[in-house]
Amino acid sequence: MRLSPLQLLLLLGAWVIPRGLGDRSPLTATAPQLDDEERYSTHMPTHLRCDACRAVAYQMWQHLSEAEAKLHTPESGRRRELSESGYTDVLDRSCSQSWQGYGVREVNQVKHLTGPGLSKGPEPSISVMVTGGPWPIRLSMTCLRYLGEFGEDQIYEAHQQGRGALEALL
Repeated sequence: MRLSPLQLLLLLGAWVIPRGLGDRSPLTATAPQLDDEERYSTHMPTHLRCDACRAVAYQMWQHLSEAEAKLHTPESGRRRELSESGYTDVLDRSCSQSWQGYGVREVNQVKHLTGPGLSKGPEPSISVMVTGGPWPIRLSMTCLRYLGEFGEDQIYEAHQQGRGALEALL
């Protein structure tokens, strides 16, 4: 794997963005310092499992909602349900996606997964997110584990009750 100079800079140290706006100090951010478990383990580290669960729930909810929207017709006036084979395929696809929009960042010395569906309030003015590496595989494995643990039927039933119910289930 070959890293671009920018990726190398982000991984190896601090990134300083000069403001050039008078007496303001420059903003700085450092790449998260990953421990051995975060770097090498094939499983999602324990302290990131809550974030992983929320990411998986969000992606399942998004994929199922998009598939249902394709079935909706203006004259029906209501949301149509997917068939069993339909939601099974959608959930399988949601787990086998690339997960490339997700990564880890450290804010105030606390590491969190970040990506679609994971915003938890005000964003820091600057931060460094490390994507790729083991994170997509770990998220896919987490997703597949939930499919095996709960089954497509139970997950789809929770989805029909809303995103919160799906998150609560997982």
